Amino acid sequence: MHICMIAPEQFPVPGDGSVEICIWAIARELARRHTVTIVSRKAPGLPEADKLEQVHMIRLASGTPARYLASVLDYLEGEHFDVIQVDNRPQLMAAVKRRHPRTPVVLFLHSLTFVPAETRIARSLARADLIAVNSRSLQQRLSRRFHGLGGNIRVVPLGADLTRFFPAEQAEKQQARRIFRLGPVFTVLFVGRIIPRKGVPILIRAMRLLNRRLPAQLIIAGHGKPRYIRQLKAMSRRLGVRVTFIGKIAHEDIHGLYQAADVFVCPSQRHESFGLVNVEAMASALPVIASNNGGIREIIVSGHNGYLVDRYREAAPFAKYLLQIGRQPQLAARIGLQGRSDALQNFGWQQTAAAMENLYRVLLPYKENSGKLPAP
Repeated sequence: MHICMIAPEQFPVPGDGSVEICIWAIARELARRHTVTIVSRKAPGLPEADKLEQVHMIRLASGTPARYLASVLDYLEGEHFDVIQVDNRPQLMAAVKRRHPRTPVVLFLHSLTFVPAETRIARSLARADLIAVNSRSLQQRLSRRFHGLGGNIRVVPLGADLTRFFPAEQAEKQQARRIFRLGPVFTVLFVGRIIPRKGVPILIRAMRLLNRRLPAQLIIAGHGKPRYIRQLKAMSRRLGVRVTFIGKIAHEDIHGLYQAADVFVCPSQRHESFGLVNVEAMASALPVIASNNGGIREIIVSGHNGYLVDRYREAAPFAKYLLQIGRQPQLAARIGLQGRSDALQNFGWQQTAAAMENLYRVLLPYKENSGKLPAP
């Protein structure tokens, strides 16, 4: 097959955004068996056309969604693809489908951020030959918001690079801590956007409770508005919590940070469609403590490969699990290794790419025969 994957206009591919990470990872796997072209936006320092790891890269003029849409449609006019995938942009997908009605077009949704409950979005979604989503939770929310779509939605869980995210030996952990200038105490890690919905204030309060029983340090990696980060730093000082804000780290280097930590915490305060960072932590054999919401509960089985926090708007439950992990190294090791095992079995990019490949193959005879999609 000749597959075209169209990225959103916001960031170039390869990139550090979760959607861009997914597109690049899936494309690399598919390119082992198929011809794959990624279309994304232009960016300084990146060529307009090149080839990376057997993946053809096309970068088009952007600046605004409308300009990027026009660039995409112009590019597609001179090309032929067996299937086109558009990630996270329903209206862009619908425009591509209108222009290429005989080509199967897949919409891969990673969240509901760009899917407001509006009539125009409903009409756009209806144009997709198939909609892929990253969790059953997202599938259910999408089906409730747009009645009639249910039979056209398929769940395709995401993954991690299992050759890069792997358990660290003690010497490797110490080396990673030296690189990030971390002390020898129990180390708690947060990775993600530093925005209110991600729950960093809850985690800082949990660290204050933990420190009454166990010395610990918190590492926060990610970017956010400077004013909000200053507020979080002031809060940490006021509560006497030892926190290091590392800032944004390129995804190609982030695996070293997981290796430096003892536990990973995902205290999200709102629905998470999937939670890619949890899988990366599991693949690194880190125990995961996460909010019990959305697609996270499809990854973490509490007490088996991590812990789910039901009362995730409170600090105390997070502190309880942190103390449990911090005081019981054998428990931490068992939970971490189980997470690694589950990641190997269920959450590799090979599995994600294979699932997408199967969906593409279903669409080709579907379009030729004008039949119905088989049941999920």
